[in-house]
Amino acid sequence: MDILIVGSGGREYSIALALDKDKDVQNVYMAPGNGATNKFAKNIDISDFEKLADFVEEKKIDLTIVGPEAPLVDGIVDIFKKRGLLIFGSSKEASKLEGSKIYMKNFLKRYNIPTASYIQTDDFEKAARFIDTLKEPMVVKADGLCGGKGVIIAQSAEAAKNAAKDMLSGDSFGDAGRSIIIEEFLDGYELSVFAICDGKDYKILPAAQDHKRLLDGDKGPNTGGMGAYAPTPLIDKELYKKIEKRVIEPTLLGMQKEGTPFEGVLFIGLMVMDGEPVVLEYNVRFGDPECEVLMPLLKTPASQLFFKAASKDLKNLNLEFYDKFAVAVVVASQNYPYKSSTPSEIIIDKSIHVELEETHISYAGVVQEDGKLYATGGRVLLCIGLGDSIKEARDRAYMLCGQIHFAGKQFRHDIAYQALKNDR
Repeated sequence: MDILIVGSGGREYSIALALDKDKDVQNVYMAPGNGATNKFAKNIDISDFEKLADFVEEKKIDLTIVGPEAPLVDGIVDIFKKRGLLIFGSSKEASKLEGSKIYMKNFLKRYNIPTASYIQTDDFEKAARFIDTLKEPMVVKADGLCGGKGVIIAQSAEAAKNAAKDMLSGDSFGDAGRSIIIEEFLDGYELSVFAICDGKDYKILPAAQDHKRLLDGDKGPNTGGMGAYAPTPLIDKELYKKIEKRVIEPTLLGMQKEGTPFEGVLFIGLMVMDGEPVVLEYNVRFGDPECEVLMPLLKTPASQLFFKAASKDLKNLNLEFYDKFAVAVVVASQNYPYKSSTPSEIIIDKSIHVELEETHISYAGVVQEDGKLYATGGRVLLCIGLGDSIKEARDRAYMLCGQIHFAGKQFRHDIAYQALKNDR
């Protein structure tokens, strides 16, 4: 089987790495890939969807996997399907679950799926009046795609009003913030739950926990994610069942009723309050960095998972995972998430810890020049550790972090802290 992966980040690198170990996969192509993916894939510099479909037809590629949200929201799946090409991902209409937070919130309301109370508006005065009715803190969200950064947790009504004004004026997120959501702040703990869907059936993956804030102790600004681990002990069989019955199943039925059956990855950002799941948001792709901890836990060949979902045959998939834990620590550039950073050569010191078989690196923001890798800014790479316990996996991930050097590198030192509060 030959496979094309659309994307260039650590998420796509991790999918490609899983496929590289899959005996059923002959060739992997990546569009565009990054400076490290050419170790096991061929990078393709094609961004136009029609031309990419031409390439797939020319090379007789069996399956395309879409990693990021933007191509899904822009309709790549629709273009490929019109040409009879097998592709894993959600349609343009179904991708509105992520592409528009307002659409998503209204969908949850229509199908009685638990979520925070909210209003949607493009009027500042209406937003300000609703803010005055809420307890502090509160949440302000831009409607459109903002690379995981369009959510502001405001600690005061004044801060919420300032955030709303900046979004509505276009100062914060451009057109993505011209319409906003104001909602109550939910106090609990967050989980990332992923369901692979084929429009009717689904397979649920081990729940993960992401760490959005830049700094230790969940301080600093929101980012695209600074680390994750899976599976998390913060979920049990009863909570899984509630999520399936109250969230996943009504969502799939609702999307069928809307005439937009959901296919691909349904990424559910949840807040758990007193054992009850409440939906914070939907995304229509794997989380990044959650994908980086889920792929190495996958025992079933990755090609089967994606192929069965894309061909609407999930009911015949036996999905298995290794009885292990995975922890990913994001190593970011000096100025992330505020501004770009000067490219810096990445040096890996292999002399410190020689026995790190249960670790690997997933590269993201890198380029290759003259055989050397350079950090180009943003989230540069992820250090992933596997183990028989979360602590063992975490310790291995941090050992690997200590071996990687580039100017200005930064990372959190407390990934998986909620799971390890009593096990330091």
